[in-house]
Amino acid sequence: MLIEPKQMMPITRLQKELTQTVRNISDSGKVIYILKNNNMEAVLLSYNEYEYLKEIEEIFEQFEIKNMIESRIKNYNPKKNISWEKLRENK
Repeated sequence: MLIEPKQMMPITRLQKELTQTVRNISDSGKVIYILKNNNMEAVLLSYNEYEYLKEIEEIFEQFEIKNMIESRIKNYNPKKNISWEKLRENK
């Protein structure tokens, strides 16, 4: 992933310019990468971008569940079912 240097901000500068930085992110929709000791520490993004990423995460989770269900159905054999009564008897 390529990150433009102007999208990186040291945490000390962010502390001084927080209000303006948040306003810029909200207006432009661009992400700011927060640096601490020259290492990526956090990401600051607009609420709309965050919502979008959460929706994508939920869609991926639904696909994962769908794939698990399809896999289980494919391997399902009703002849191997055990009745609830029989299960209780084995206790």
